This record gives sequence, C-alpha cells and structure tokens, in this order.
Amino acid sequence: MPAAEILVPARRDLSDNDSPPKAKGTTSVQELRILVTGAAGLIGRAVTPLLQQAGFKVVPFDRRSDPPGDVTAAEDVRDGLRGIDGIINLAAISRVVEGERNPELCWRTNVEATRTLLQLAMQSARSPWFIQASSREVYGQQDTLPVAEDAPASPRNVYARSKVEGERLTEEARAGGMATAILRFSNVFGDTLDHADRVIPAFARAAASGGTVRVDGSDCVFDFTHVSDLADGILRVVRRLCDGERALPPIHFVSGRQTSLGELADLAVKTGTGVTRVEAPARDFDVYRFVGDPRRAQALLGWRVTTPLESGFARLVEDYRAAMRD
Repeated sequence: MPAAEILVPARRDLSDNDSPPKAKGTTSVQELRILVTGAAGLIGRAVTPLLQQAGFKVVPFDRRSDPPGDVTAAEDVRDGLRGIDGIINLAAISRVVEGERNPELCWRTNVEATRTLLQLAMQSARSPWFIQASSREVYGQQDTLPVAEDAPASPRNVYARSKVEGERLTEEARAGGMATAILRFSNVFGDTLDHADRVIPAFARAAASGGTVRVDGSDCVFDFTHVSDLADGILRVVRRLCDGERALPPIHFVSGRQTSLGELADLAVKTGTGVTRVEAPARDFDVYRFVGDPRRAQALLGWRVTTPLESGFARLVEDYRAAMRD
C-alpha cells in the first residue's frame, strides 16, 4: 500500500492547556496527562486503570469513548492532543484477517492516522513522548526461534506491513527530536470483551460452554501474553519516558514460551466440559511460528511474565462462565 501523505489543517493558536510543561523534576505524576488512543480496546482497557492507579491522568481517545475520538480525523486528533504530555498509540486495525479483508481501512488507520498523530504531536508546545504499539507480525516467518528484537522485518500480510510502516514513522519522529518507544506485542489475551473469533477467546468460550474448538493448523506455534502483564510493561515504559529516557530500543513483551494450537486445544478440552475439536489447515497469510525472546524487556525494565498461560486461560474461562450466567 502506498504511504500517502495526509493534509493536516493549519494549526490553531494554543490554548492555556497547550502551554509548555514545567521543567523536568517540577511536575508531579498527577499533573501528567496521557492520551491513550484505542482506549476502549483490549490493551487500552487494561492499561488505563493501571496508569490511573499510578497517579497519571488518562485521556481516553476512542470512537467508543465519551467524548468519542477518531484517529483518522485530524481535527479530532488535534483536539485530543491539547494539554497532553504523553501518547500511547494503541488505536489500530489489530487483526491480520481484517487487514486482508479491508486493506485500505487498515492502512488508513494504522499508518496514515499514525502519521497525523505524530505530525500534530510534534507541533505541540508540550513536546509529548510517544509510544507506538506494534506486533510480532513485523518479523514475519523467522527461521530461528526465539526471535529477538533486532531480527529483520519480514512482513507477510497487509497488517504486518502497516505495522512496519508505523514503526518507520515513529523512528522518523525520534530522529526529529521526539522521545519515542516502539513496543511489539504477541497474541495478547485475557478479556471476555476481546474479539470473539481470536484464538484464545474462541477456545476459552468453547471451554466455558462445552462448544467446539476449530484448530487452524495444530502445529502452528505462538507466544501468548496475558494482557495484565502487557499493561505492566507499558507502565514501566511510561515511567522511563517520564523520567526523560529518549533512547529505548524496540522492545517486545513476550513469555518466551512456545505453545502450539494443538496444545492450546488440549488445554481447552482439559479445562472445559464436553468440548469437541475440529482440525483445519493453517491460514496461508498468517505467521505460523513465533516465539519471542523476553530478555531485553527483563534487562531494561525488570519486566517478566507473571501470569502463565494455564492460569490466565482458566481465569478467562471462568469469566466467560460468569458472563453467561448473568
């Protein structure tokens, strides 16, 4: 997809909320305002309360927020950025299959909107830092596992290419003086409000109801990360950026543990009652083997997984059962 330029409306005069922040060391956490795009999504729902508990003022920016905000609308973005000290960009077409079905929407949301967000943020007198949410899909199909962050990008689908371009735009903004961080996520799970046809929600819901699990390639291997661990990692990066860090390398939050879809199906059968299993071939546009190396996150941030797959999956099954009873 071409990286089309976005025409950004002329910048309006700054309001009082756009005045430059106080010098480093004189602004308390309670005074720092963080814009979370995609705040109503899986990761946004988990990281928002964690940031609030840490004392930050979170400004949700999502079409489902109140008031709603659309990352593809420059005027909405401009208004959302007023008085903002940091940005966590989670808004995206976040599923490979959706990118294949609607590549224009995927590119407009994941790339063009990111470009606008960065352009307008760099115009702000407050000079907000910027976190770009990316994906293990940027690595494509690597020959060697586990995959480290310095592995070459090798995207194999529209979604992955959009994430590679989003990273490039973020790196370009850093070269222009913006404090940025790129975080790569892998098969995040842990919320009943997640997309119902993602693999872990689908398997957990089947385990809760005695349904059927469809295994699209039982030998496909992935690295599953509970959303609570991911939110903790984002908070750690936020604290580093608030402390003035400007040179964090790309970091992915992964368990470093490989789990095949066949093993995940076995877990669903074991955890549930009356679960049936259907085998199907792997999808040809997906990465079918990925395990990440967690050592960079551990070394730089002291981060590690605290929710193993088994306990996180069992908790999600119970959450589905509770939701079905209500």
